[in-house]
Amino acid sequence: MESPTAVIGGTGRLGRLITRRLLEQGGPVRVVGRSAGSARSAAPAAGAGLSYLRGDVREIESLVAPLAGCSAVVYSVEPGTADAGPDSPRATMYQGVLNLLGALGTARPHVVLISQIYVTRRGHSMNAYGRLLDWRLAGEDALRAADLPHTVIRPSWLTDHRAAGGRIRLEQGDLGDGKISRADVAEAAVQALHLPEGARTTFEMYNEPGPADPDWPLLLGALRRDEPAAVAR
Repeated sequence: MESPTAVIGGTGRLGRLITRRLLEQGGPVRVVGRSAGSARSAAPAAGAGLSYLRGDVREIESLVAPLAGCSAVVYSVEPGTADAGPDSPRATMYQGVLNLLGALGTARPHVVLISQIYVTRRGHSMNAYGRLLDWRLAGEDALRAADLPHTVIRPSWLTDHRAAGGRIRLEQGDLGDGKISRADVAEAAVQALHLPEGARTTFEMYNEPGPADPDWPLLLGALRRDEPAAVAR
């Protein structure tokens, strides 16, 4: 039997889209949420290959069983905006990633982390919310420093439709601005897991005017690979 993919945060708006696309690909999916009941009510309708498990990124012990035997993990977690405590970006975006890595033990799944643009721009106004950008970047760095296949996706402003156009543009360097549809981010996460070109990359995503017909091997293959990042936060 094919190994499952865990979607941590699979009950969110983006997480549900990722879960649906993974199910369409035919592999088993574990939706991981703070409670199995809330995951079941918010995620796509149950079907073959879909299961719901409790796992809270702030509790390392709760992640061990949901991640056991997984070949891939998608981390799509709402960050919170508190300055401290369990709903702070430090707890969800940094410590949560550390807990994920710790719960994996010696396993080496491909981890896709959903981050955002602006993470390297500390002066941006979004950093006023619990140092959101600083802790997102710290979580990215922790994943890049781990000896795991990984993909870090930095969406621009998320939309429900392709408000800026159908074409997808991938960039690196965190210099741009724009919009991207949630459906395109979900597709990028799935493609990164299935294509070797997606491994060990960090990139930003934007929509722009043009046809919605991405050549994913070409888009991902044009990216430079990540260097391991030192963790000093």
